[in-house]
Amino acid sequence: MFDSVSYVALNSALDGLALRQRVIAENVANIQTPGYQAKKVQFEDALARAVDGGTGATSATVARSLEPTRTDGNNVNLDEETLLNVDTNLRYQLATQAVDGTFSGVRIAMRTS
Repeated sequence: MFDSVSYVALNSALDGLALRQRVIAENVANIQTPGYQAKKVQFEDALARAVDGGTGATSATVARSLEPTRTDGNNVNLDEETLLNVDTNLRYQLATQAVDGTFSGVRIAMRTS
C-alpha cells in the first residue's frame, strides 16, 4: 500500500507543493529587495512522467523566474504570487486529504482484525 505508485506520487506532490509554498513566501518577503529575482518551483511535468514510468517518485526543481523586471531589478509580482499561493494551498489540502484517506483505510483495517 505504501509503496504503490499513487501513494508515492502523492508524497512527491506534497513535497513539491511544500517547497512551492516556501519559495512563494521567500519571493513575497523579498518584494522590496532591489535586484531580487523571483524563483519558481516546477514538478508537475516530472511527476506525470514518473507516474507514466510506474514509479511516482520525483523531486521538484527551483528555477529563476523569467518575468520582466522593474526598474530596481526586482521581478516579484505580488498578484501572481498571491494567486499561486491560493492555488498551491488548495492543491496541498487535496493531496493531504488523499493521503489521509489512505491512512483511514489502514486504521479501519486494524480495528476490524
